[in-house]
Amino acid sequence: MPISSRAERGRAPRIASLLPGATEIVLALGLEDALVGVSHSCDFPGRVASLPRVTRTRIPLDAPSREIDRIVRAALAQGESLYEVDAEGLDALSPDLIVTQGLCQVCAVGPGEVQRALPSLHSSPTVLSLEPKTLEETFAAITQVGEATGRCTRAERVVTGLRGRVDAVRRRRLAGAWRPRVAFLEWIDPPISSGHWNPELVALAGGEDGLGRPGMPSRTIAWEELLAWEPEVLVAACCGYSAERTRGELAAFRARPGVAQLPCVRNGRVHVADGVVLFSRPGPSLVESLERLEEVLAYP
Repeated sequence: MPISSRAERGRAPRIASLLPGATEIVLALGLEDALVGVSHSCDFPGRVASLPRVTRTRIPLDAPSREIDRIVRAALAQGESLYEVDAEGLDALSPDLIVTQGLCQVCAVGPGEVQRALPSLHSSPTVLSLEPKTLEETFAAITQVGEATGRCTRAERVVTGLRGRVDAVRRRRLAGAWRPRVAFLEWIDPPISSGHWNPELVALAGGEDGLGRPGMPSRTIAWEELLAWEPEVLVAACCGYSAERTRGELAAFRARPGVAQLPCVRNGRVHVADGVVLFSRPGPSLVESLERLEEVLAYP
């Protein structure tokens, strides 16, 4: 049965989600029971925790950050994928809908890996690739998943609720006059600035990110560029790192020449965020990330 027909008849499609952000959206739409498989990095509790993992990573997650960066750059330069799809496992699940992403080769399985797996499947699933680069596009992605699964009304309610929370932050921050210079780092060694939605979140929360580029990919920056910006607040949310692991990176960061003189260090405004569940997943959690950032950037 085509996925649209299944949705029209009130039967949720069998969903394989290949990235945490998509899984988060599926859960927000009340479709937890429709999930049949998830990615290796989907760390949600409940039923999701027991579902088959249909992706694998080739990144040695326990390696030092500098080594992870080297491996990632080398793989990308040679056109090699950092992830693979378990085609046999996916085939056994007979999904009607596969949700993947085309935004970042480093973060999760992309359309290329999915397309290579499709000929091995006996079913003919619909493939939905999400590519949000901004907060607004993230809301649109929620609508896309709602349309694909017959949950348009639920998706509209979810987006309306999220917009209301964003508007509340915007109103609160407009009342404040302090707009600190912010350095938002998505990696520390080497330093990588914020990208896509994160510079936007900084602005909404009341700060000014002079290193990140709204709607654009994150980028490696020189230490001299970071020092020249003289951030009054530094937020480290290393992609794929827990807050605890990122804190372990800060000792080497603080030892760099000139870092001790930065306003954010002198004033104790260096903050660490969980880069696994916050700031890195284009889904409802971005609004929670914004609210956390608002607290961090509040006037001292």
